[in-house]
Amino acid sequence: MEKNDNKRLYSVLAAAFLGWMFDGLEMGIFPLIARPALQQMQAAHGAAISDSFVGQWMGYVTAAFLLGAALGGVVFGWLGDKIGRVRAMALSIFCYSAFTGLVYFASEPWHLAATRFVAALGMGGEWSLGVALVMEVWPEKHRPLMAGVIGAASNVGFALIAVIGMFFSVTVESWRWVALIGAAPAILTFIITIVVPESEKWQHAVKNSTTPSRPLAEILSPPLLKWTLIAALLSSVALIGTWGSVQWLPLWADKMVAGTNPSAKAFTQAASALGAIFGCLAGAWVGGFFTRRTMYFMLCLGSLLTCGWLFRGIETYGVGFLILTFVVGGFTATFYGWLPLYLPELFPTRVRATGQGLSFNAGRVLAAVGALYGGQLVQSFDGSYAKAGAIITLVYIIGMALVWVAPETKGKPLPA
Repeated sequence: MEKNDNKRLYSVLAAAFLGWMFDGLEMGIFPLIARPALQQMQAAHGAAISDSFVGQWMGYVTAAFLLGAALGGVVFGWLGDKIGRVRAMALSIFCYSAFTGLVYFASEPWHLAATRFVAALGMGGEWSLGVALVMEVWPEKHRPLMAGVIGAASNVGFALIAVIGMFFSVTVESWRWVALIGAAPAILTFIITIVVPESEKWQHAVKNSTTPSRPLAEILSPPLLKWTLIAALLSSVALIGTWGSVQWLPLWADKMVAGTNPSAKAFTQAASALGAIFGCLAGAWVGGFFTRRTMYFMLCLGSLLTCGWLFRGIETYGVGFLILTFVVGGFTATFYGWLPLYLPELFPTRVRATGQGLSFNAGRVLAAVGALYGGQLVQSFDGSYAKAGAIITLVYIIGMALVWVAPETKGKPLPA
């Protein structure tokens, strides 16, 4: 019996880990191909290549991605509460795989925005479904570790695509082949539907429900509305910091080497991803010694200080830049180990996937605004990614104050 239980636990963890890992791989593809892709498209129209154009469209495409992820978190989260975590997760993975692969055929900047928007629907949904499934299946004592593992998964994928970039030069002639790699995770959907068991907590909640399931209406009504809003704002701070500035680091590195070292983007992305993997795992362990609110405050403070050092103190690409990128990646991504631990503690089982999906991905809507603002800042600062990043990362100051109005949930069981 124990052997079967362990098999069930690890199959669930493997499915969620791989789903979120490939999600991270998909997210990592665009920062790697963005500059050469946009330069090729600009040149095709006979225009002189400029980082202002790249920065502007990087902002547009990133915003489209974040808005798609926000919508996907709601749609697929709702679907997960309706038809089950496993089936909805398989659909979300197929969605992001297929449309990332379609980036191969993009010939205009708006094609990039459109395909990234639809792919993001699946990416936003996969997070909430995978987290809900793991947290409902694994015993409570393992939840901090599971949160760290899930948080690290996307950064493993982010690192994998960076490694590919180290050995495969991503240029204006070759970037499409990197995009095509994004279609590979579609195979995972068939495996998940066959071997991964459904959440018994979800099945029990559906079976014993005495009223029609209306998850979206419930999380947007008292008493859950206040937790939904707080969770969305806490998620927003982390997401704005990442998508409004840290995601621009590969482009900044490429500019610092003036395009003469195509692998600079990949090494930068790898440094950030490796730091993020370490940060998520270490953060889950360190978080066990502090309250949820104290941990979030410390993450904001660490992110604020290290981002300030990077964007205000580094001017050339080299070992110092990569080391500091590793440190920044660790601090800014540890939020994604903290959020899978904290958000499930705010919502009951019957609405957990919807609640997590909406609150986390509503943060992406605000992060989309941050990405657009970041693109405009890059333009206004004459293509300076550093000056734009230095301003955007001041958002962590807001998080340091905001967390003290959030509920403290450490040591409490998941709401039934």
